[in-house]
Amino acid sequence: SGLVHLVLLVGSGWAYNVVLKRTVLSAVPYLIAFGSLPVVVWLAGDPATLPPGWVVAAGSLLGLGAHLLNALPDLADDAATEVHGLPHRLGGRVSGLLALAALAVASAVTVVGPGGPAPVWAWAVLVAVGLLAAGALRAGGRAPFRAAMVIALVDVVMLAVRGA
Repeated sequence: SGLVHLVLLVGSGWAYNVVLKRTVLSAVPYLIAFGSLPVVVWLAGDPATLPPGWVVAAGSLLGLGAHLLNALPDLADDAATEVHGLPHRLGGRVSGLLALAALAVASAVTVVGPGGPAPVWAWAVLVAVGLLAAGALRAGGRAPFRAAMVIALVDVVMLAVRGA
């Protein structure tokens, strides 16, 4: 657990800050770090096994959403300091839409990933996420950003509950 944390999470942070922040690959450290976080937790509890792939996939999708959402408020400032990562190249609107999509897919992964029949409440949450995402896209403006933040919180809770 500690080695995975050091190599994958801390290593991803360093790779982002030193090299990847200014490149089209800026999302890669987020994908790796967020996908590895459940692995760290899982290995701390049972070092003999790895978590299911769907847990890592949901974490990685959360990482992509987090990267895109985190960059949105700073796009202009970052451009002035010559930071041109993936969100800067995609632009604010596309980055916001991609973040919303990644987080909605993470929601779906947490519902169908564990296999077997998902509980009714999980499907209800997934429908609510879909309605929230669709409504936010229709409303435009800052609504997709706000909806993505809510969906990210829902995803974290779903991941904790369904992955336990």
